[in-house]
Amino acid sequence: MPLLKLDVRTSTIGSPDLITFFVKGSPLPAGVPASEFDGAPCSTVLLRDRNQRTFVVGLGDKDKIEPDTLRRAAGAGIKQLLKLGSTDVALDLTAYADHVGPAVEGAILASYKFEGFGKDADKKKRGVLARLQVLVRENELIASRVRARDAEIIATISNTMRSIGNLPGNMLTPAILAAQAQELSQGRALTVKVWNERHLARDGFGGILAVGRGSVNPPRLIVLEYRGGTKRDTPIALVGKAVTFDTGGISIKPGAQMDEMKWDKMGGLAVLGIMLAAADLKLPLNLIGLIPSAENMPGPDAYRPGDIITTRDGKTIEVLNTDAEGRIILADAIAHARLTYKPSAILEYSTLTGAVVMALGHHRAGMFTAELKLRDAFVAAGKATGELVWSMPVDEEYKEGVQSEVATVKNIGPREGSACVSASFVKTWAEETPFVHFDIAGTAWTTKPPTHLEAGATGFGIRLTLQALRAGLPV
Repeated sequence: MPLLKLDVRTSTIGSPDLITFFVKGSPLPAGVPASEFDGAPCSTVLLRDRNQRTFVVGLGDKDKIEPDTLRRAAGAGIKQLLKLGSTDVALDLTAYADHVGPAVEGAILASYKFEGFGKDADKKKRGVLARLQVLVRENELIASRVRARDAEIIATISNTMRSIGNLPGNMLTPAILAAQAQELSQGRALTVKVWNERHLARDGFGGILAVGRGSVNPPRLIVLEYRGGTKRDTPIALVGKAVTFDTGGISIKPGAQMDEMKWDKMGGLAVLGIMLAAADLKLPLNLIGLIPSAENMPGPDAYRPGDIITTRDGKTIEVLNTDAEGRIILADAIAHARLTYKPSAILEYSTLTGAVVMALGHHRAGMFTAELKLRDAFVAAGKATGELVWSMPVDEEYKEGVQSEVATVKNIGPREGSACVSASFVKTWAEETPFVHFDIAGTAWTTKPPTHLEAGATGFGIRLTLQALRAGLPV
């Protein structure tokens, strides 16, 4: 992605296009009739003079303004200006210094668009944001620069993960994803280890190997370590599903919308993005990121319904449907996290079930945990970042749905409550370790983007988790 120059100032330099914000009930800007602009959230009106274009963006009612209000409003203004070919934009935040971080996030997130691979001549002309000037008062300058810098780190990494996430399956195999993780970690305080198929077999990762067996592109396990805390600090483990393409395997999916299964890797990219940002932000804690990655294909060596798989810690899985593959690779990674690192908590991200989409739609991710303090921390982080979560049950009774007569568990249960049953399946490998499962199947990509995003991968989970970690996760 092009480099962006971020400049937090008390006045503009040059002649940038300007974004200002308007609260309902305030006097309308000169020359704007009330019939054209009412100040509703993310509504816009363009003002022109000889030297500058100004977009006025509505914030709605004053008493309803939240951090995400500014995030979305800044994104709405940026997208409008980029359509006009803007490259240098100023955000007037002199009245909103407390929301500098969200506004900068929104502006940078909105500046990203996946252009595809057509000829340049075929692409719609769109500006590239080269400079973002943030205007604040003198007494707020130092604090605003810190907030803006952190927001730039988080949003830029989110955009990088969105860019990788939008790649099709033929351009991002498990091996390529592992290479991307290694390349992006260079120069950062991260160590990366990659298990290839030989290493996976040696160490007993039967789940990852089984799911990847049908593809000519072999599976990988990517493990990143960030040591920002002391040696005595117990790490937090992050586990993310990265199925680079999911046909369903032998239990093949219907053809309609199967192309969307290139986004079945977004849980893994959420973990990669969190780890990269944690290193850049120098968070004072220890994190382990585990990304099991496979391509689920119906080849001659593919695993079958009826197979019994032995996972990293010796637990066994009866396979009833090869399209329930994500939970199988997650089982190996969660077990490895628990056995090797003995973490204080395991946070897991996956596009796991269609059932969660039926329950919550595309506006919230399902959050499954029995840890009430962790639940509350992520609900608060969701409100602050706009990456909303909804608490769902993962009680013991749901585990009955995956009990098997021939293995530890079976990989599918009854359709009723299947999102909860699936969450209870993956929780099995966490055992007594505090565990949170995020089912991001409805939020990992979008065809109807909000004002600060474009269609495609969203990077959901990165900003949510970083907010929770920076606030001090109760583990």
